[in-house]
Amino acid sequence: MTSTATDPTDVNGPEPDLKRVMGPKLLLLFIVGDILGAGVYAVTGQMAGVVGGIVWLPFLVAFVVATLTALSYLELVTKYPQAAGAALYTHKAFGVHFVTFLVAFAVICSGITSASTASNVLAQNLTGGLEANGWIDSTPGTGTITLIALGFMVVLALINLRGVGESVKFNVLLTLVEITALALVIGVGFYVMAQGDGSIDRITTFQNPEDKGLFLAVTAATSIAFFAMVGFEDSVNMVEETQEPERIFPRTMITGLGIAVIIYMLVAISVVTVLTPDQIAGASDGRALLEVVRIGAPDFPIDKVFPFLACFAVANTALINMLMASRLLYGLANQDVLPRTLGKVSPNRRSPYVGIMFSTVLALGLIVVVAERAEDEVVLNLASVTSLLLLAVFTIVNIACLVLRRDTSRKSTFRSPGITPAIAALLCAYLLGPWVDRDALIYQIAAGLMVLGVVLWAITWATNRGVRAKRTGFRDIDHMEDDPGR
Repeated sequence: MTSTATDPTDVNGPEPDLKRVMGPKLLLLFIVGDILGAGVYAVTGQMAGVVGGIVWLPFLVAFVVATLTALSYLELVTKYPQAAGAALYTHKAFGVHFVTFLVAFAVICSGITSASTASNVLAQNLTGGLEANGWIDSTPGTGTITLIALGFMVVLALINLRGVGESVKFNVLLTLVEITALALVIGVGFYVMAQGDGSIDRITTFQNPEDKGLFLAVTAATSIAFFAMVGFEDSVNMVEETQEPERIFPRTMITGLGIAVIIYMLVAISVVTVLTPDQIAGASDGRALLEVVRIGAPDFPIDKVFPFLACFAVANTALINMLMASRLLYGLANQDVLPRTLGKVSPNRRSPYVGIMFSTVLALGLIVVVAERAEDEVVLNLASVTSLLLLAVFTIVNIACLVLRRDTSRKSTFRSPGITPAIAALLCAYLLGPWVDRDALIYQIAAGLMVLGVVLWAITWATNRGVRAKRTGFRDIDHMEDDPGR
């Protein structure tokens, strides 16, 4: 399909548009698959350690915050149906190249930290599966888990270097695997309840080991749970490949978020029903769901299969995030706001190999640093960095939504109700603060990543010369994320 120059929805001018292959069903599966994945495996056990049996409540609160932000994304994506996402909206609203760059680099870093989280969760579940099948004698230590996580990141880099891109049909398969794995956890939980075992009363029990009040504890747990709700924002990058996006995007995105939170709440109920608080506390990072299957259904071989299903789902999260990070690095380099070296593309594979190597080195460094600084909470800290970065991005996007309502040159087919973007901005900003009991290490890692971005920006500003670049300024922000392989 090629739009004409007179088409008001044309985003590529005389160039061919991307093929619009996604209808409402495929888009829904893409959104659900992107939200599900490493998040629920990574944080459910840690959240239960903060609020006890009401672990479903932070998931619900995180859903409300995510949905309010999603409404802003929907207003913007139907007004500006291009694939550059948060960076585009920031640039349209404020027109400050440096601010646009910071938002884009924060999104890149969130992808890298999310993939690093997923690699640790995968390592936990892989070793859990080996142990459940009797292929190893005991649970490996943190050092071994870290080595497996590092090895997995290297494998992802090799896959990306071969030029593997996102495939909608493959995503459908992976989404079904993710849902199957979580359905097993839910099924085991309800099976235990039907047998009269476990304790359904625990789902209304609030318990905090540090004697925090309910509000502060739920707020802290919500800041953790937010990691499990992100992913919906990635779907805006598929807008140019979606049929009638202005019509189907709003309903589909909200439906996808609703499906995800229902699954999460049922998983949370299963965890606190089957496992005692001591068993939850004793579960390693990312293994609480595995413990539900192992303890809740000891007479069935589900626990021998489940860890590998979880690995498959978590690997999908990591692969998508590292693809996104390397693709954005390529885009920023092509925009002359990062060193052009990061935009180099392999002539044979058509993959942005320097961006892939750079993002992989960052991920490896993150895994090592966090493992050394807080070995008992590796997954929690990496997940928290991801949430922190995205909450900052979402705060800016919500503000941009309000600002861009003054742009009357483009019409949006969806409008977030009233002052909803302002409420969403305030909620996201509130969850950014230290009052949510976020460890100082989280802020240090996030700040370090952004400082690295600023240093790269400064190097680019100092070295850019010639006709192609005017110091550091976006040349075509509307199509910043165009795939080098297309």
